[in-house]
Amino acid sequence: MTNNFNLDFDMKGRLSRLAEKFESAGCEALLVTSLTNIYYLSGFTGSAGLLWIDSEKALLLVDGRYGDQAVEEVEKSGAQIEVEMVGAKQSERLKTISRMTKSVGLEAQSVTWARMKSLEKVFESSELIFTEGLVEDLRQIKDKGEIALMKTAAEIADKALASIWPMLETGVSEKEVSTALDEMMVKQGAEGTAFETIIAAGPNSARPHARPGDRILSEGDLVVCDMGALYKNYRSDMTRSTRIGGTGTGQPAEMLEVVLEAQKAGLEKVKEGVPNADVDSACREVLKEAGLAEAFTHGTGHGVGLDIHEAPTLSGLTTDTLRAGQVVTVEPGVYLPDVGGVRWEDTVIVTEQGCEFLTHSPKII
Repeated sequence: MTNNFNLDFDMKGRLSRLAEKFESAGCEALLVTSLTNIYYLSGFTGSAGLLWIDSEKALLLVDGRYGDQAVEEVEKSGAQIEVEMVGAKQSERLKTISRMTKSVGLEAQSVTWARMKSLEKVFESSELIFTEGLVEDLRQIKDKGEIALMKTAAEIADKALASIWPMLETGVSEKEVSTALDEMMVKQGAEGTAFETIIAAGPNSARPHARPGDRILSEGDLVVCDMGALYKNYRSDMTRSTRIGGTGTGQPAEMLEVVLEAQKAGLEKVKEGVPNADVDSACREVLKEAGLAEAFTHGTGHGVGLDIHEAPTLSGLTTDTLRAGQVVTVEPGVYLPDVGGVRWEDTVIVTEQGCEFLTHSPKII
């Protein structure tokens, strides 16, 4: 990660909103161990560190490798966090900090069993409370700075896909296309890819997370292109589908059209206050009417930000409701082993009136 915070990032607000969650979580303080969450709250990009937060202070503990770096990055971010270089005395410092703390929250998703046992010794006078999603819930609502970076990441991906689109013809391998696309995103300003790019043709396109291989694109192949750019730690996500040689007729042509109709139905549902599950069901209803419901084998969408998959989820299993400022994907797909697969995906910002597109690549069928 690199430190890219500016005045459009609400760093002070993040810490205060997090502290407000402690009472309902049953803890008086939180030890942040997820490096992604530490970055989000402090701007620190090192590979090791701990962030202690209670009602009175926030303290970033690092070792000798990161002393100057941590101070500079925290100052640049604008976060009200004190930095201490503790090295091997980390446990001793944590004991001192927590001496009067009755309950300490731990991030359940980033604390291993072995680490928990060691922390039990450190916080021997405190009750350990396992928390879930305290920082991740804050990360769901993007501020102006985050949105700006994600827009740029999406623009990079749009330009890169447009540049390599003419490669999608017979005689070229999946791997050749994916490599060219990855290189083009870097040329356009990306730090790298948001995830492993998917170029899947023919029978491989019926595998939602297929990896590009040596298969040569052939006439009539359905091709799924799933890609995203990484820009200043933030990510984009987009999928486009096509058929080599043109849309044609028959089942491949029907799949391209029906899945696009399903995505449109889902996107029309995206709006603040709408149950997440309603977006999923809107997509599935279109596919059900077309007799393809069973071929849609994954959830309709997910949040995007510092991670490519983060909260919220858009599926029939969630009871959450969409909130303005969330950035989510809408990506129905249909996968038939004997025919191939089709997926259309866009990343959008949830608004009070509906949604704003971050991804803009054409959908040509």
